Amino acid sequence: MTTLDSLITVHDFERRARELLPVGVHDFFAGGAGDEITLAESRAAFGRWHFRPRILVDVSGTTTRTTVLGHEVALPVLIAPFSVPHLAHPDGVRAIARAAAAVGTTACLSTLSDASPRQVAAAVPDGSHWYQAYWFGRDTGLTRALFELAAEAGFKAIALTVDTPRLSRRERDLRNRWAPPADMVVPSLLEASGGRFGNPAEMVARLTDTMTWQDLDDIVSWSPLPVVAKGILTAEDARLAVEHGVAAVVVSNHGGRQLDEVPASIDALPEVVEAVAGRVEVLLDSGVRRGSDVVKALALGARAVLIGRPTLWGLACGGQAGVERVLELLQIEVELCLALLGVTSPAEVTRAHVQPARR
Repeated sequence: MTTLDSLITVHDFERRARELLPVGVHDFFAGGAGDEITLAESRAAFGRWHFRPRILVDVSGTTTRTTVLGHEVALPVLIAPFSVPHLAHPDGVRAIARAAAAVGTTACLSTLSDASPRQVAAAVPDGSHWYQAYWFGRDTGLTRALFELAAEAGFKAIALTVDTPRLSRRERDLRNRWAPPADMVVPSLLEASGGRFGNPAEMVARLTDTMTWQDLDDIVSWSPLPVVAKGILTAEDARLAVEHGVAAVVVSNHGGRQLDEVPASIDALPEVVEAVAGRVEVLLDSGVRRGSDVVKALALGARAVLIGRPTLWGLACGGQAGVERVLELLQIEVELCLALLGVTSPAEVTRAHVQPARR
């Protein structure tokens, strides 16, 4: 029998989750768009950066603590939003939020989760939560209602997904003939719509491909919470996002699940950081599997990273305890990497601590 203690890396959790999950569910979480080139690149790209450690530094007081949007977290790793987490474990997003609170970090709740902001806040009143949202151009009142639900529940920020004018073609799902259950109820939608609807199909029907920078202006102006733009990959869009009032940007290729053959997030990070020029915080997601990946992202200018699939694998393997174990392993790896790099905190990591790998 496999125990959580016997799983000592995120890769171990990934292998075990593949054994536990039904094929269709596993492939939905694990797969990407098109030929999955970006999916593979998101991992491979971290290997194209090597560390430049400094020696003979007193690292006895090394800490992994940092702040994101002014809120302290125990490690520079937040939990990224992902849809239908209850298909990996019946405790779903509540288990994720509890694990994040136990370890001391922030969890971002997807719109397509098995609990609304109100329900998550009731289950984890001491947690730090963000809410992931889409722009519903065919029902702008729904967008505002979802933001208000998050604010009323004490959430700290809105992560607005900006790279989905249309949903991509994910061929694993097509081959498996897999889709979320037709009778699935999404509590956030049910509450925000006043009980009019609550299933994913109704949500997708309200998405449009018409969102523009003017819409982002409007959203930022009426949002009761800071807006984080999730899905930035270029310097041009990073500058525009800052000009249009976002509180932070997430350099993200959507885990390789939207446009295939875009850069790995870690490769896009330096130009985004340069374009932002310290005006807002920069976060990164996609491809993170090791504490060393986290530290490389910090060295290239990220404030912190978000992890999606590692959280999912932990959830599948052990619910809340599995997610806690994944976060704790990453914290151990981050702390060790910092110490061996010759720094004592995430804030001390700089561009001078990495270099392109020599081939």
